[in-house]
Amino acid sequence: MKQIFMILAALLVMSCSRDEIQAQTTNYETMTTKMYITIDGRTEAVTLTNNSATQALVAKLQEASVTVTLNSSGGFEIWGALGFSLPTSNEQINAQPGDIVLYNGSNICMFYGTNSWNYTLLGKIDGLSESELRTFLKAGESNINVTLSLSNTTGISLVKADGSKSRAYTLSGTLAQVGHKGIIIQNGKKIIRKQ
Repeated sequence: MKQIFMILAALLVMSCSRDEIQAQTTNYETMTTKMYITIDGRTEAVTLTNNSATQALVAKLQEASVTVTLNSSGGFEIWGALGFSLPTSNEQINAQPGDIVLYNGSNICMFYGTNSWNYTLLGKIDGLSESELRTFLKAGESNINVTLSLSNTTGISLVKADGSKSRAYTLSGTLAQVGHKGIIIQNGKKIIRKQ
C-alpha cells in the first residue's frame, strides 16, 4: 500500500512538472508575435516566426526599440547591420516580398522583391502588396532609418509648448529639420508635412 501511494505521488509530481513545462511553452507561443517597423513616421506590423533568432530579437526589443540604417541592394531588398548578433538557423530560402530575414547573424534584410539564399527567416510584413512594399521600404534609396519595436505607438504621449517659438519634433522625438517630410508634433498637435 505504501508503494502504491509513493507511485501515485511520483506520478502526480511528474504530471505537475509536465503541465508547468507545457504552460511555459504555451506562454511563449502566445507571447509577442508581432514586431513593428517604422519608416518616416509610417508603421507597419510584422508577424514573427518562432525561432531562436526572433526570441533573442524580442528580448532585445523588450529593453528598447532599435533604429538601424538600411540601404537598397540588388533591386529586391533593403538591408544593413543590426549592430548586434542573433542566433542563426540558416536554410535555403526563396525570399518573397514582405519577408524579413537575418543574414550572416548580424544583418537584417527586408524584401520588396524576391531572392534565394541561405537566411534565417525572422518574419513577414503584414498585408502590403509588392508595390506598397516598394513605397514603404523606399526601394532604390539609401540611408533609410528604420525603427524596430514591439509597440505600434510612437512613444510620444504629451507635448507642451513652453511659450517660446514653437519647435516641431519627429515621431522619434528628434527636432524636425526645415523641409522634413512626414508626421511631426508641433504645439501638441500631429501635423503631416507633405512638401
